[in-house]
Amino acid sequence: MTRGEKSLCVVYGLIALAAFVGTQWVLADYVAGTGTMGDFLDATVEGNAATFVSIDLLAVALAATIFMVVDGRKNQVRFLWVYVVLVFAVAVSVAFPLYLIGRARTLARVRAA
Repeated sequence: MTRGEKSLCVVYGLIALAAFVGTQWVLADYVAGTGTMGDFLDATVEGNAATFVSIDLLAVALAATIFMVVDGRKNQVRFLWVYVVLVFAVAVSVAFPLYLIGRARTLARVRAA
């Protein structure tokens, strides 16, 4: 793996970490305040702005998932299913940078072989 690739993986990792902390912090705070996940899901479509953001993120999650599956199979990225699960179980903002790290490592390993 080149120095540039390693640096890029660090950036991806920092993005994933920040996204994980941010999304889970807000989710936990919201659920602690209301007590239910149902209320959280309802809030994602309360008002036009929330609906816009929800539709936008769902479209990005779907596009990223399709890309990860197609590209991951082509490049034989290990543990591909984990990234797909993370998109919907945690957040696309966490899963996609982690996938990019896995992809970079796979491509570097193939190149070195």
